Amino acid sequence: MPVSASVALPLQGAVVALLQADAELSDMVTGVLDWVPEDQPYPYIHLGDTVETPDNSHDSHGSTSVITLHVWSQYRGYSQALRIADRLRALLEHRPLTIAGHRHVATYFVSQQTLTDPEPPGDIRHVPISFRVLTKVQP
Repeated sequence: MPVSASVALPLQGAVVALLQADAELSDMVTGVLDWVPEDQPYPYIHLGDTVETPDNSHDSHGSTSVITLHVWSQYRGYSQALRIADRLRALLEHRPLTIAGHRHVATYFVSQQTLTDPEPPGDIRHVPISFRVLTKVQP
């Protein structure tokens, strides 16, 4: 049985590669970013937290991970950010992922929320969207 290895970094890499390769999403955002520079133009997607928990069986190691992506927009209202979130769901929900060192089992939509940044001028829209990703360590 292979030694259990964290899926967090390979999962992030797989998600970034998938999102950056999609022409439709690329037309909607200025970037898919792990770190956001101060002068980053809107709209963009920021990779947020990943919570990983073991999902082992008697003969294999696996993980259940919840990865949160953050859509940021300065468009008036939520329509732009929600269209981007819809595209994220279309790309990730129930779709295969190629994750280095791990076998992808499934990806499920968990939740999304609409938020307005309260800091003046209050023109920033934020939509965190989370997915549950089930994986097994490759033998």
